[in-house]
Amino acid sequence: MIASQVAEPAAVPSGPSSRRQTSVIVLKRVLSEPLVHFLLLALAIFVGYRVLGAGLGDKPGNIVVTAPKIEQMATVFTKSRQRPPTAEELKALIDDYVKEEVLVRGALALGLDRDDTVVRRRLRQKMEFLDAAAAEVLTPTDADLQAYLQVNAAMFEIDPMLAFQQVFFNPQRHGDATARDAGSALEALQADPAANLAFLGDPTLLPPDLPLASKTSIGQTFGAEFTEELDKTPLDRWTGPIASGFGLHLIRVSKRVPGRVPALEEVRSAVAREWTNTKREELEGQRFAELFKHYTVSIEFPASAEAGP
Repeated sequence: MIASQVAEPAAVPSGPSSRRQTSVIVLKRVLSEPLVHFLLLALAIFVGYRVLGAGLGDKPGNIVVTAPKIEQMATVFTKSRQRPPTAEELKALIDDYVKEEVLVRGALALGLDRDDTVVRRRLRQKMEFLDAAAAEVLTPTDADLQAYLQVNAAMFEIDPMLAFQQVFFNPQRHGDATARDAGSALEALQADPAANLAFLGDPTLLPPDLPLASKTSIGQTFGAEFTEELDKTPLDRWTGPIASGFGLHLIRVSKRVPGRVPALEEVRSAVAREWTNTKREELEGQRFAELFKHYTVSIEFPASAEAGP
C-alpha cells in the first residue's frame, strides 16, 4: 500500500533577509516610475545651478533659476505635451529662460522699454489685472447684494410688457389717403370690435396679434416713438392710427404688465457680477490714488497750442 502524502504549504520567508528582499522589490518599483525619474532630474538640475551660482544670487549681474521656476516650466510643458519633459527638453527650457532673462535685462539697460506703446500698455494691463484679481476673490453677502440691488434698481428693472393687435396701412398703396383710410377702418372697428381684421388693412409680414413682449423688443421692431404711443393707449379699445417705420397702424392693447424691480433671487448672478465690477473699479481708483500721491504732474503745452477759456 502506497502511503498517502499531503503537500505542506511553502514556508513564508521571515527575518531580516526577507525584509531586505521586500524593500529591494519596492525600491525597484518606485525607481521604475517615470514621475520619479522626472523629479530626480529636476532636483539634479536645480542643485547644479545652485552649486554653480552659489553666493551670486544677490548680485545684479547674476541669474538664478529657482526650483519653483523649473517646476513651473515643467508643468506647462507637461500640460501642453501630455508628458513630462526629458532631460534634454528640460535643459532646453531652462536655457531658453536664461536667454530671455539676459535679453530682457539688456533691453532694460538700453532703455528700450521707454516710450514703447506696446510695453506701456502691457504694464498698465498687468496693474489693472492685479485690481481685477483682488476683486474676484471678494465674496459678497446677501446683504451686500441686496443693498447693491436697491441702490441700482434701474439697472436690473424688468421691462414693462405689452400684448396688442394691429391693423396695418401701407403708405405706398394709399398715398395721401393713408390716414383717411385708416380713420375709416377705425370707425368700423369701434362699431364692431369683432370685425375680420384681414379685410380692413394691407398685407404685411407683421403679425396681426403680437403676444406679450417687452417694450424694448417692441421698440426694436416698430421704433421707440411707436412704443411710447402704444404705452399710452387704453386697454381693449381700438385706437390710432399710430405711425411706425413701416406705415400707420390701428392698435388694440389687450394686456399690459408694468415694469418692476425683481427679487434678488431672480437676478442674483447679474447683481453679483455688477457688484464685483464696481468693487474692481473702486480698488483701481484707490490704488491709483495711492500711487498718484507720490508724483507731481507738470503739463507743458506746445507754444502753438491755444490757451483754453
